[in-house]
Amino acid sequence: MKRREPVSKIMTENVWTVNINDNLHEVVELLKKRKIRHVPVLDGKEVCGIISKTDVNRLTFSSLFDNQEGADEAVLTMLSIPQVMTHKPRLVEADQPIKEVAEIFSKEEYHALPVIDQQGNLTGIVTTTDVIRYMLDQY
Repeated sequence: MKRREPVSKIMTENVWTVNINDNLHEVVELLKKRKIRHVPVLDGKEVCGIISKTDVNRLTFSSLFDNQEGADEAVLTMLSIPQVMTHKPRLVEADQPIKEVAEIFSKEEYHALPVIDQQGNLTGIVTTTDVIRYMLDQY
């Protein structure tokens, strides 16, 4: 196993994002259309938050009960991205070793981490699934 392999080797580079001023409908559509589970939230170029599919599912009822689409619509209209997102998410740098990222995932309750370059610009996202696939490739 390569001990100092950087997270940039396993991260997703083309990251779908939303702006902090977008609405939750856009987040829901992005999650569904792109079949992704985590979306970094940007304020300009700065990563200021992250929203997960789980965060959105906590707000909606249609997956639990029949004929609740109207309730979902009301909830998504009433709330804003800042009210739902995780603020100031943990960020990792692209050259950070995969081992360190795996340690973060094992000790903290994250399932995805935005990856930034040395200037603080978003360059990717890494998930627990990425780390598991990497580990499996080692065997």
